[in-house]
Amino acid sequence: MSFFNKLFSKKKKNSDKSVFDKDSVADKSLEKSISKEVPSKEVKELIDKQTNVNLVKKAVKNKKDEIFSEPKKNNFIKKLFNKEKKESLNKGLKISSESFFSKISKAIVGKSKVDEEVLDELEEILISSDVGVKTTLKIIDRIENRVAKDKYINTNELDLILKEEITAIIKNSDEIIENFTIINDKKPHVILVVGVNGAGKTTSIGKMASYYKSLGLKVVIGAADTFRAAAIEQLEVWANRVKVDLIKQEMGSDPASVAFDTLESAIKKDADVVLIDTAGRLHNKANLMNELGKIKRVLKKKNSDTPHEVILVIDGSTGQNAFEQAKQFTKVTEITSLLVTKLDGTAKGGVVLGISDQFQIPIKFIGIGEKIEDLQIFDKKEFVDSFFKKS
Repeated sequence: MSFFNKLFSKKKKNSDKSVFDKDSVADKSLEKSISKEVPSKEVKELIDKQTNVNLVKKAVKNKKDEIFSEPKKNNFIKKLFNKEKKESLNKGLKISSESFFSKISKAIVGKSKVDEEVLDELEEILISSDVGVKTTLKIIDRIENRVAKDKYINTNELDLILKEEITAIIKNSDEIIENFTIINDKKPHVILVVGVNGAGKTTSIGKMASYYKSLGLKVVIGAADTFRAAAIEQLEVWANRVKVDLIKQEMGSDPASVAFDTLESAIKKDADVVLIDTAGRLHNKANLMNELGKIKRVLKKKNSDTPHEVILVIDGSTGQNAFEQAKQFTKVTEITSLLVTKLDGTAKGGVVLGISDQFQIPIKFIGIGEKIEDLQIFDKKEFVDSFFKKS
């Protein structure tokens, strides 16, 4: 029995004169049109002639709702979206991946099993890929334990073992992936963005604003890096591009004052997310610490729970310098998550593994290209999968 007949079967039992006759032209035309999701012009004319127009419209709406809520269609859209993101991720990590595996291939050529010599070679490869010494040693120790336990592991299994161990050491909160809309009961959700000049902080703020807006959230940006006129101008360009509000003052203004004005404006406008840029003068840690401390104190006057997040933006293309940036900023302020930029065009993608492991700070976003959509939510399984993808 068709959808339409099922819908009206009870009506037909209770009434000698049904609105629709099973064999009528109207019934067949309407049912055919509904199955195509949108009524045709012919059917609309037929609907107008029916005695119970509201019931017919309701039937059409219900059918459309059923069509658009089908799990298969939703899954298809989801897969399509994931496919596009995945292709971008594969492309962004291509250089790091090719560099890493070309070294691995040379190290195991002519070898049939994973022995001490292979592990020594692997240790050098990981360190040269900017994974970091401590994290590298941790990975090697784990592989050595597996080799000792399994007695024999051939070189063909090395990729799989490496993939499993690297996935295991990356700090990535499941909540970031599954509950990423981030809205609290007490909005707006305030995010302080910190990082050295040149790491891509300002651009990342613009892309984050675009991301949150795409979720249907109202975003306000605060230009609290008042020491650089270029930073304010850049944010203005991004705010206009993304079509979100920007709160700014003159260059040299008090950053805490800008932060306060931003939060106050966001509350009045019933905004969902506040992104506040901050100065990146890491060479003067004392001033930076005082400045961030003051911004936090001022924000708490408006909302005692703010800031809800402090995101550190680091340049992934700088390798070991990114480690140093993370180290210095964690001394100055509490960091809740990381945003790693410029992972495309570099062979230093391994830095993500080391920083996540050594600082035990979850990675929230990664930048894998120039396009606005090239800022992606970090999913460690997808990241490692793309990193291990061979062309």
